[in-house]
Amino acid sequence: MRDFRYSFFVTFLCLGLAALWGYELRGGISGIWPALSVALILGIMEVSLSFDNAVVNASILKEMDEKWRHIFLTVGILIAVFGVRLLFPLLLVAAATDQGLVDVANMALNNPVLYADYLDDGHNAIAAFGGSFLFLVFLSFVFDPEKELHWLGRLEAALGKLGSMESIKIIVILLILLGLQNFLPISQAERLTILLAGLSGVVLYVLIDNLSGFFSSQAEGDAFAKTAKRNGAMGFLYLEILDASFSFDGVIGAFAITRDVIIIMLGLTIGAMFVRSLTVRLVYKGTLDNYVYLEHGAHYAIGVLGLIMFYTIYQPVPEVVTGLIGVVFIMAAFCSSILYKRRLAH
Repeated sequence: MRDFRYSFFVTFLCLGLAALWGYELRGGISGIWPALSVALILGIMEVSLSFDNAVVNASILKEMDEKWRHIFLTVGILIAVFGVRLLFPLLLVAAATDQGLVDVANMALNNPVLYADYLDDGHNAIAAFGGSFLFLVFLSFVFDPEKELHWLGRLEAALGKLGSMESIKIIVILLILLGLQNFLPISQAERLTILLAGLSGVVLYVLIDNLSGFFSSQAEGDAFAKTAKRNGAMGFLYLEILDASFSFDGVIGAFAITRDVIIIMLGLTIGAMFVRSLTVRLVYKGTLDNYVYLEHGAHYAIGVLGLIMFYTIYQPVPEVVTGLIGVVFIMAAFCSSILYKRRLAH
């Protein structure tokens, strides 16, 4: 329970604020329960959709020291809540409508239906950016030539060997973006938006992936660079962007449940806090070491999620489908890990 104490505190705080907001909005006690129930539903939805995110985060966080784990739970959650779940959507609508940030905030509070419509118009750019970043996370895992344990046997081993080809994952993601340009039945303006957003996701991933080069010479090799990326400020930055890529679509999907931006922020905050606490718990309990294929299952779930984000440019996909796919991969990896342990025991 120690690892979840912040989550319970944040949950009670957010539910209290939701009850107060519902009371003020509806002008009485009748507004409290709807606000509480929707906030809880959004929190549960966020946790169920982000379990694979917690597993991948744990694989990075376990290599970071205690100070940065604490920062991930405190400063990181402020970035996740106010930066990703509140400020980013406001900035997106402000850029799309050429309005000031204060005007957009007033629109979100006083005309949430119009605000949600503007935010939905930016879905294609968000999907291209998030899909590119997440799929590169997946590709960097399957194309890792140093990975010794392979969940899918020879197929995964063969993909790992392909990783010895420099920039193979960049080539794959660029081919996907070119395919979207050629086959999606969308306007020329939308094609350009998708291409630029997708390339922005690629550039951001490459920048973070290579930022550690400033701290190591060529002679020291890639091993130090990989360690540096997953420690300290760079590891923290990588985790925050990974979390943001997971969350963009969830923020938009939350408007299918409610148009109240305050309740959306409070509900998603509850879920985000529990996902971070779960990440820390997985690290302290050594779950990834005991169940060796969990990291594999989470990365394959991320790969599928990245493809789904690309597909949503063409056609919407229900949130329940996205969540169930992640659960299926995690459960399959969990069962495979148990069988692996039994084989080792024998």
